[in-house]
Amino acid sequence: MSRHEASAAQRVAATDRAAAERDDPKLLDGARADGATRVVVVRGAHAALAEGSPRLLGIAPSDVPGDAEWGFLGRTADGAAVLVAAFDASAAEPLDPPGGWAGPRELAAELDPAEADTLVVAVSLGRWLTGHRFCPTCGGRAILRQAGWSRRCEACGRDHFPRNDPAVIVAITDAERRRILLGANVNWRGRMHSCFAGFVEAGESLETAIHREICEEAGVRLTGLRYSASQPWPYPHSLMLGFEATAVDPDEARADGAEIVSLRWFTRAEIGAALEGRGEVGLPGPASIAHRLIRDWFEEGDA
Repeated sequence: MSRHEASAAQRVAATDRAAAERDDPKLLDGARADGATRVVVVRGAHAALAEGSPRLLGIAPSDVPGDAEWGFLGRTADGAAVLVAAFDASAAEPLDPPGGWAGPRELAAELDPAEADTLVVAVSLGRWLTGHRFCPTCGGRAILRQAGWSRRCEACGRDHFPRNDPAVIVAITDAERRRILLGANVNWRGRMHSCFAGFVEAGESLETAIHREICEEAGVRLTGLRYSASQPWPYPHSLMLGFEATAVDPDEARADGAEIVSLRWFTRAEIGAALEGRGEVGLPGPASIAHRLIRDWFEEGDA
């Protein structure tokens, strides 16, 4: 890797989204012609990495091979433009990055916050750019607009924007907040346990979605819903909205047997062991909002 690439990799985070610039029709072409611009290359849900400790690889626009889909991510602290050059997941690797390829699941907890944010935005926007080249209404070709943040159909004139599906995720405790209820999804083979989550359906409020999902998956009625935090999650294009809630009757808890194969109430001692990697139960990785919800509850015991 060249000295320029190493320097660029350290400064690739888009600390300012600079959204007001997106309406400039010359923005992308100008940024691609500017040697100071940094480019994050993504292939599907994975980004190219620099050598050494986990960090994004930033390269010059002229070093991006092939026919990428381009989008404007923002600007660095020193004003340089940051772009994403996106390739389909099924395409051959467009380059051989020094640090290989990885995505938010593997990296988000290891990068500094600004760079982790840039990674999630790059993957989210990149997957939309490569997967939505045609109008879903009439099938016409959809032309890039707003520096990659929208498309307009050449045939019917409809505007299309990156998809973002809201999903709720809930940490459920007993009334005394001494235990937390976690479930094992059928896809996790029974060991990993997490908070309960589900997509918000058309016409639902967040609160309605929470009560419906938890009743379906865990069988418990809830009270005391409290918003905690949110997290964009590009798998495939979600916005996770995190809540805490209290079970009306902990004895009502039951797994639905379809999506949730088992569930149980955990004490802080059991969660503490799991967070340290001990015991029979696994927990979500530190990049996920589920991990944050569980850890926040656990750390109340030290307050």
